[in-house]
Amino acid sequence: MGTTSATQHGTDSGPDKDRDGGGRLGRIARSPLGWMLAGMVGVGLVSALTATGPGPVPVLGAAAAVAVYWWVMRRVARRSTPEIARSGAAREALLGGGIGLGFILVSALLITAFGGYSFSWAGDGFLSVVWAAVVVQVGAAVTEELLFRGLALQALEQLWGSRAAIVITSLFFGVAHLGAQGASLWSGLAIAVEAGVLLGAAFLWRRSIWFVVGLHFAWNTTEQLLGIPVSGHAPEGLFTVDVHGSALLTGGAFGLEASVVPVLIGAALAVPMLVLARRNGRVRTRRDARR
Repeated sequence: MGTTSATQHGTDSGPDKDRDGGGRLGRIARSPLGWMLAGMVGVGLVSALTATGPGPVPVLGAAAAVAVYWWVMRRVARRSTPEIARSGAAREALLGGGIGLGFILVSALLITAFGGYSFSWAGDGFLSVVWAAVVVQVGAAVTEELLFRGLALQALEQLWGSRAAIVITSLFFGVAHLGAQGASLWSGLAIAVEAGVLLGAAFLWRRSIWFVVGLHFAWNTTEQLLGIPVSGHAPEGLFTVDVHGSALLTGGAFGLEASVVPVLIGAALAVPMLVLARRNGRVRTRRDARR
């Protein structure tokens, strides 16, 4: 975007400075790290205020988080937001949801087949349990994907390319889950690979927040409804699960995500996604980032 320098006008104020976004402060805010941090503060604040709210509050918080993200990207970063386009959003969310559902069901089935899980019906109200799971997991999926894939991955990708962005965001995603009950260095590494790498690859492949939100939402909701702890948290589900054998197989108190089974499946899913992203020209190299 072209601007007129202060030396041409002999002043440091006026309409050209306004158009430039406030001089040095504006340039800092428009830098990748600047708009990433601004967006994280905004979306993170919305999440903190609404994530555990009653009734539909988490869903309303998700909508507010999208609005904050749009504002930061358009007004601060001054870039378009095709990744949250409404056109095709439902299709992308359903496609991602199908992959997330299959990912967790296959993982749980394999762990059960190896003797790690046994399930029994919890006997609680079906509709109330499903409703509670859906509203909470919508809020979690939307805000986490806006933070990690929408803001962090895209900002770091602009600085250092797609590979570095996936590595850094995956590590941070793993670290962010270390405070959960039953967490360990292994669970953090497992989350980094099966979630950080997989969701990062999924975003590069589709370049759609709705795709990764659908994947993330279906993943967490399926776990919760099966009665399996979700990243160390054990909210009410439709089933109760009894855990048997090695924590490496079952994930232990942290839940399925600390099992080696989804780590292997997640890596197997991420590889073709990255190949397709590269084939479609959606992977930025470090050289591209410097341009």
